Amino acid sequence: MQQATDRTVRTGWVSRLAVLAMTVLVFETVSGLAITLAPFHPAVEWGVLLHTLVGVLTLLPLLWYFVAHWRDYAHYKISNVVLLGYVAVAALLVCLVSGVVVTWQGLFAVKMAAGWRQAHLISTFVALGVGLVHVVLVAVRAKSGTSAWSMAVRVVGLTAVAVLVVAALPLLYSGVEYHNEFPDDYDFLYGEDRPFAPSLARTASGGAYDPRSLSGSESCGSSGCHSQILAEWKPSAHRWAAMDAAFQKIQGIMAEQNGAESTRYCGGCHDPISLFSGTKNIGVEDLTGLHGYQEGISCLACHAIRQTDLQGNANYVMGQPGEYLWQWADGGTRKVLRDFLIRTYPDHHNLLSKRAYKTPEYCAACHKQFIDEEVNRVGWVQLQNQYDNWKASHWNVEGDPQKTVECRECHMPLVASNDPAAGDAADYNRSPDDGKHRSHRFVASNNLMPAVLQVEGWEKQVELTGAWLRGEFEVPEIAHKWSRGPIVTIGLETPESVRPGETFPIRVTLTSNKVGHDFPTGPLDIIQSWVELTVADDDGNVVYSTGKLDENNFVEPGSFLFKVEPVDQYGNLIDRHNLWEMVGVRFRRALFPGYSDTVEFNVACPADMPQRDDQQGSREHSARDYSVDAPSSSGSYHVTAKLHYRKVDQFLLNYMFGEDSGLTAPPVELSRAVATVSVDPAASAAALEPEKPGRVGG
Repeated sequence: MQQATDRTVRTGWVSRLAVLAMTVLVFETVSGLAITLAPFHPAVEWGVLLHTLVGVLTLLPLLWYFVAHWRDYAHYKISNVVLLGYVAVAALLVCLVSGVVVTWQGLFAVKMAAGWRQAHLISTFVALGVGLVHVVLVAVRAKSGTSAWSMAVRVVGLTAVAVLVVAALPLLYSGVEYHNEFPDDYDFLYGEDRPFAPSLARTASGGAYDPRSLSGSESCGSSGCHSQILAEWKPSAHRWAAMDAAFQKIQGIMAEQNGAESTRYCGGCHDPISLFSGTKNIGVEDLTGLHGYQEGISCLACHAIRQTDLQGNANYVMGQPGEYLWQWADGGTRKVLRDFLIRTYPDHHNLLSKRAYKTPEYCAACHKQFIDEEVNRVGWVQLQNQYDNWKASHWNVEGDPQKTVECRECHMPLVASNDPAAGDAADYNRSPDDGKHRSHRFVASNNLMPAVLQVEGWEKQVELTGAWLRGEFEVPEIAHKWSRGPIVTIGLETPESVRPGETFPIRVTLTSNKVGHDFPTGPLDIIQSWVELTVADDDGNVVYSTGKLDENNFVEPGSFLFKVEPVDQYGNLIDRHNLWEMVGVRFRRALFPGYSDTVEFNVACPADMPQRDDQQGSREHSARDYSVDAPSSSGSYHVTAKLHYRKVDQFLLNYMFGEDSGLTAPPVELSRAVATVSVDPAASAAALEPEKPGRVGG
């Protein structure tokens, strides 16, 4: 009996090893439950660090305690108490092993495996429940209440000290102190209840946000976690939405004419960081602050949006993300600790990704625009509206994702990924382990500004934009429901032959083939898409052309263009992107998804038909009559029709940056068609029946 007593003293109620082990286990359990159940708070983050540190430092002592405890009581016969002890030790071993793996992943991996985290959590609950019953039964059956009580007091006391240390650490450092205040001279133009008007954007608090709380996108990739997504975002239109030289120029003119406060109308979509920090205010020199200028639609500015509305004009609610300790550290131990916290305590970070971000309705908050009386002093006018175009088009089949093509499926195609965000169980055609994420390049139609700004990765962005505009951008996951070929196809109809001197028609049909909204879309007052038609003889001599760019990069007058001609309240043309003066349009031509438009050129000899001025034509059909000399004998006409696109017309570029800037938007040829017309004295009269445009294909 004495021999057994000597053996058990090492791990008995009064042994130091037992007190140490129990204190560690209780503290790890308490801090672990706080990490799992308590709200996000600096004290809990400190708890994560202390929980990990204590676990690492006491790992070997705990293992030694388990071995010694087993040796002390291995001679006991199997009973419910002994069996509970074995189960508790097994659960604790799983907890220790999974804790080591989670710690390793938190330090050196880019993502903590959910399975190991769950194993760590579940084994904790098992060990807690079973171990507590085991200890109570041992204390009761061994009638060692005094010794057990003494141990409990010591363990609780030591644990309380550790908990108090964790609670006190935030007093030393609890993160960056944000200053969520408007400037002292901030002008509440539309009342304090609408501080960001005429933008519809608002914050969850109703007040200002410190610009640092929505910036710092570089940190999202510096830890190795989202480095691939960061590299995609850097040359994207979202990143340079505020840096955009044209936006900055127009914003400055708007401020000069209407006051700095009026530019808040633009801020919700172009530079929310500046808007919510109160930068767009009377008396400021820089309407876009440092953080807003460099980051535009930053990672947090997009992912912190809590709610959107289909009204558009940046009608969304922006939350202020909670900050991790040392969140903005760019190196050293602080950065290591920051990254470790995000990986091992990711629940708050995971709030930045929600199902709502994957819907077209989320995009609608900014990709739908109007002017109202608060801006133009007259009344409501619809501007660009990609969402409603898509919603009403054949690309949207309610309730059937197999047939629907959503915004992100086109503009955020899946790419091979090693990112922690790879995989998605919520999409109909994806899985959690598909090894892909949605590209954050947001490739669309602007091949000008990335090159002008020379942002990181601009060359690749321009290359992909060109491929996108030409319809060469492959998106395999939607290939079965997305059209092939150019985004807008061009069809060319001519007679097979024509008599010398005879008038003959050339009909060009343009069909929106794979565009999810109007073509073109966006600010149509500055975008140009036009038809270039060339007629040449057998020797290559151009006998007629239209739609050429002159030496100053202007599209020649009389060309067929997709465009909008907005006007102000006096009927003056809005041609300097001064949309704050717009009250309506006098002309608009664009293609609805799946629909066609037609232009007919009548090529004739002067003796047969004089030139007519038919610039606009009807709403459904346009015709131009041009005089050219047909061959007097046999030969051929070679007809080439091209559809071009460029983001900004030359007049506006010259207005903003000066004619000497040399800046021009490079046109992209979207599609072309060719035909040959034989000249035959015996040919019958040429004719093409007019055809009204309508929906074709799908």
